[in-house]
Amino acid sequence: MKGYVITIGLAMFSASALCQQMNINTDNITVSGLSSGGYMANQYHIAHSDKVSGAAIISAGPYYCARNDITIALGACVDKSEEMPLDAFSSQAESWASQGKIAPLTNLSQDRVWLLHGTRDQRVAESVTGSLYQQYQNWITDGKVEYVNDKPFGHLLPTMDKGVSCDSSASPYIGDCDYDAAGKALSFLLGELNAPAQTLSGEVVSFDQQEIGGKNAETLAREGFAYLPESCKQGEACQVHVSFHGCNQYADEIGKAYVDNSGFNRWADSNNLVVIYPQTKKSLFMPLNPQGCWDWWGYTGGDYATRDGAQIQAVEAFINSFAKTTEQDKS
Repeated sequence: MKGYVITIGLAMFSASALCQQMNINTDNITVSGLSSGGYMANQYHIAHSDKVSGAAIISAGPYYCARNDITIALGACVDKSEEMPLDAFSSQAESWASQGKIAPLTNLSQDRVWLLHGTRDQRVAESVTGSLYQQYQNWITDGKVEYVNDKPFGHLLPTMDKGVSCDSSASPYIGDCDYDAAGKALSFLLGELNAPAQTLSGEVVSFDQQEIGGKNAETLAREGFAYLPESCKQGEACQVHVSFHGCNQYADEIGKAYVDNSGFNRWADSNNLVVIYPQTKKSLFMPLNPQGCWDWWGYTGGDYATRDGAQIQAVEAFINSFAKTTEQDKS
């Protein structure tokens, strides 16, 4: 493993040095995301279902919804006005699985998925997330998919006490809702957890996405973040959760608001969970991405939703850079 540079406060550490101290593996990864981050969480889940055991997704639609077409992405996949061709999406996924471009869909059967859509979401129609719910139900055993769609939340990540008014759909897209979405999601995905930490023991670290991801990270920011609990730094066995921000939630736009205030770190701290927060960047030139969204319509190329997708490969490299062992499959 290369000695990738990671920053903790003002000190500099290499990923290889951290890996010698930490016992992080890639078994039973979980993912989460809001909006475009929800689409990316779904894509990463489907592409790597041999490694990923669960996904928590807020205000996003079904796998391969956009079909490599920005017009469809901004139309049917945001404000659904016609029936989603879920059978066609499944056929495409099955074809990719047969080619090894995504993991076999049979891996999904025992996974757990938590979905959320607020009744006051002004950006993504409920029917879009409802189609994602239906898609997952077609692939996953009954009782392992939960869909919360009766809460008066805007287009945002609900928290106990951070962010804007809960019925808002405005920056930084984190809501003061007296509702712990991060805790609800992680508890559903991972089972009974220890209570969240009142005071964090660990630290948020930054790492060089360009150095680790190489060419695959060209559409991403230079700096990504991760929360490392003290228990993980001391060598206790730890799992990985990857949380994908939404459009206009990347660090250059809102600072570390998503990293610090989404609510995941409190639960991670008391449950031996490393949380990785990869970051996009906006682009006003080709490939055009003026809102810093994750690629769920093809601006990085036609393989964006598969293991060959540049951003999916970059995130896999980020995970592996923190992991002491990278060759395990979920059981």
